[in-house]
This record gives sequence, structure tokens and C-alpha cells, in this order.
Amino acid sequence: MAEIIWLASYPKSGNTWTRIFLTNYLHERLDENNFDALEGGPIASSRRIFDLSVGVEATCLFPSEIKVLRPAAYRIFARDNQGLLFIKTHDAWGHTSRGESLFPSDVTRGVVYIVRNPLDVAVSAMHHFGRSLDQVSEQLCDETFTLSGSDHRVAYQLPQEVGSWGHHVSSWLDQPDLPVYVMQYEKMLADPQAAFGGLVQFAGLDYDPERLTEAIAASDFETLQQQEQAKGFRERPLRASAPFFRSGQSGGWRDVLTPANVNDLVAAHGPMMSRFGYIDEFGQPV
Repeated sequence: MAEIIWLASYPKSGNTWTRIFLTNYLHERLDENNFDALEGGPIASSRRIFDLSVGVEATCLFPSEIKVLRPAAYRIFARDNQGLLFIKTHDAWGHTSRGESLFPSDVTRGVVYIVRNPLDVAVSAMHHFGRSLDQVSEQLCDETFTLSGSDHRVAYQLPQEVGSWGHHVSSWLDQPDLPVYVMQYEKMLADPQAAFGGLVQFAGLDYDPERLTEAIAASDFETLQQQEQAKGFRERPLRASAPFFRSGQSGGWRDVLTPANVNDLVAAHGPMMSRFGYIDEFGQPV
């Protein structure tokens, strides 16, 4: 039976970067020939996991029925595998209508939660989803924001109740059931040895300083950009207006967001932004 570590994040916060590091640390180095073979997949919302584990196709069920069955699907998936599984998720932490945790603690070793300044998330999301700044700013403040939640077509992923940025962060960090290691995007950039080294230790992996350094170097954005340019990257949406590995920096929002966008995001998420040092004591972005 396997144990699961959930790689949880609001979209465009550094989840893929984290998975690339894990792949480079645990397996052979990624290059343009195996660029899509990432650790941390399939995603928790994968219909394939659900359909094979539950034995009922998600297309035959209502979203409310799917959500009730998801904890069982993860238990069966863990039972049918071995070792440690890293599974990506963009869902907010929560419960089913029966009061059961969506991410069952009995098959979970822990959670790696990746958090990023929502001002930078907005810019990254604009390019990723091919939407306007106003649209993505509203999305980050939308408590009902759901991925793959269309009623008009069958998506290849299950509906994912994401919610607003602040709700998403709080749902994972303040839940009482699962141990959490927080990876702050800005610290991943500033001190990758500490951030990624802490991940290795939290996950209970063999800690090898030399391998850590090599995996971090193999996961830097310049390398990833070159690999994407050479072979593409399957996680880049067709509607995206820029490469998936576009910038990999922090603070780029200053050149893109309007004052109104900034004010809206700070007004909606001030307490959580303060918690991570994204605004000062006067509510001004730093």
C-alpha cells in the first residue's frame, strides 16, 4: 500500500516547478526527450484515477456524487500502489457532503503547499489562461471558482472547487488533519537549497546534498525554457498567450497590474497576504 503526499497549490503558484525538482531528484534528469514525465502525476482530479478506482465512469455521475466518492478513490488508488506517491492538486481542502475529508488522512503522509504572491499569480494566470487582467483578478477573488466545472462538456479532469486565493491558502494551512510543509515561491527563488532541501526532509526522502544541488540546477528556469522551446510542454494550454515557463520571477506584477487590480486583490486577501509578508503593516504591497 502506498502513502500519498499531496502537492497542493492555487493554480500558477509553482506546482509544476516543484514536480520538476522532485523528478530530477528522484529519477533521471529531465531533458527534451522526457520533459513531460513528471513526478506528481496524474493530478488528483484525474478522471482516470477515479474511473479505474471506483469502477464507475465519472461521466455517469453528478458532480456532487463524484465528490462523495473521491476519498474512496484515493484509498483504492493507494491500496493498489506501493511506496510514496506525490499527487498534484489544485482543489481547496474540504469535506464531502457526508462530512468526510476530501483528502483522507489514513492514506496521507503529508501535504506540500506551494504559495505565491497573488499579485504575481494574477499575471501568470493571465498568460496561462489567455484572459484579461480584470478577468484573472476577479477569478482570484471568486469564492466559487471551479476548474473543469462546465456543465456543457465532459472534461478530462473532475471538477475542482478552487475558490478564491485567500480561501485556498487558508483551507490547506489551517486544516487540522494533515501535516503541512509550506513552500513559498519567493523563498524557492531566493534560497532553493533551504526550500527544496526542506521538502526532501519533510517527505522522508534520502537526503543527499550533492543530488539536491544537481536537481536544483537541472530545474532552473533557463533550462526549462530551453527544453520547452525545443520540444514544447504538454501542460501549456492551447489558449495560453505565452510559454508555460514564461518568467519564473517574483515582483513582475509591478510592471503589469493596474492600481485598481492591486487594490482589489489586497482588499480581498489582505490578512493572508500579510501573513506571508506580501503587504506591509499599512496594507501596501512590498
